[in-house]
Order: sequence, then C-alpha cells, then structure tokens
Amino acid sequence: MAEGYLLDNARREAGVRFEALSTLFDSWTFSRIEALGVAPGWRCWEVGAGSATVPNRLAALVGPAGRILASDIDTSWAEGATAAGVEVHQHDVAAEPPLWSDLDLVHARLVLVHVPDRARALRNMVDALKLGGWLMIEDADPALQPLACPDERGPEQALANKVRDGFRTLMKGRGVDLAYGRKLPRLLRDAGLAEVKAEAFFPVAHPASAVLERATIEMLRPQLSAAGLVTHEEIEQNIANIATGQLDLMTAPLITAWGRKL
Repeated sequence: MAEGYLLDNARREAGVRFEALSTLFDSWTFSRIEALGVAPGWRCWEVGAGSATVPNRLAALVGPAGRILASDIDTSWAEGATAAGVEVHQHDVAAEPPLWSDLDLVHARLVLVHVPDRARALRNMVDALKLGGWLMIEDADPALQPLACPDERGPEQALANKVRDGFRTLMKGRGVDLAYGRKLPRLLRDAGLAEVKAEAFFPVAHPASAVLERATIEMLRPQLSAAGLVTHEEIEQNIANIATGQLDLMTAPLITAWGRKL
C-alpha cells in the first residue's frame, strides 16, 4: 500500500479544490452547525481545516469571546488568511493528542476518510470535548455513489466515469475507506456519544463540481497515468469534455453525522 495523503495540500491545485469544496458544501455544513446552537463564547476545533473558510465562519459565530483552533498537517492554505480569534497549528489528529480540551464543538469535513488510523483520530476528537460538547464529522462515501456521471448517455460520460474509477483505485491504494461515510452514525455511538443523528448531501450538476473534478484530475494526472488507469490522451479528452459544461458531474454523497458527549 502506498503512503501519504493522495491529495497533497502542497500542490497548486489544492487551493482550487478548497474553493470548490467551500462553494459546494459550506452552506450545508453551517446549516447543521448552527442547528447545534453555536453561540458567542464557544471554543471550537476545526480538524484538517485546509483553507481558512470554515474556521473564519466559525469565528464569526462565536464572536470575540470565542476561540477557534484550526489544525492540519499542512497549514499553508490557512496561515495568514484567518480571522481574529482563530489560531492555526500544524497537528496530526491521529498521531498527536489534542491541543485544546473542554471544547464546545469539534468538526472535521472530508478528513477522517483519508486518515490511516481513523479510530484513534476519532477518539482524540471525542477526548477534546467537554461534557455537553458536540462532535460533527462529515465524510464522503464514494462506494455509495461511485460515478462522476450517473446519467451515462454517451462516450463523454463513460470516460468521466472511467477517470473517476481511477480516482477510487488510487484512493483505495492509499488506505482510504471508500464506504466510511455510511459508518459514521454507528462510530459516533460506539464512541459513547448521545443524540446521534446523520444526514446526507449530494450536489447534482453544480458548476463547482466541474471545477473540483478538473482540479482533482490535474492533481492526480501523474499517478493515474503511471498506474495505467487512464492514458494521457484520455485525461486530456476528459478535461476538454468537462470544459463544455455538458457532463452534469456529481460528487460522492457527503454524510454529516453529529453527536453529544454526555
């Protein structure tokens, strides 16, 4: 099995991916976070923050009396772009103990599916909560809906699905659990949390999905070709097809699950 995070934050395309993910999912994410009752003065930890968009929006909710910890293995996209009240720290959630404790909210989006020791990472996040605090985990389930174009009506859609299948093969080779999202409610209950609930969000034919798909292709182009999953010519053709705006690209379902430490 290969090692390391496949979608490396150090790559130029990472910034494009972060922006597309924010466009796709921030409204959904914060509708669920706000429903938990986030209030001024809360102390929150954004795990695997990537860019500063989610920490900054959390900072606006908790106000000057609150504090936000934004952590990631690579903090280059968050540093220098954070709002007042946000602290950015380099941190490996699976290998290191939590930096803060007695937190009101711990949140991670599209993080744990990529972490080899997901169980330890989850324990660390639960340990960081105060009694009554909330844990919200959001992760994809590519095995639940594996296609880039579920409406496969021609060679363009078939090629997009072939490239997406290449993504999944590479991810599986890095230890990604392609069915992780559906397990979240059970895992939160097993971790001792109460009031566990979950919902799914599935953007369909959103323009940001095309931006995300192209950025991911550009990021994984060398690995896709080297592994013999798709040819250079197929990659170029798929990128050209995406540019037409006719593919109705879709993401894997995002499963959002939350629970309370009592």
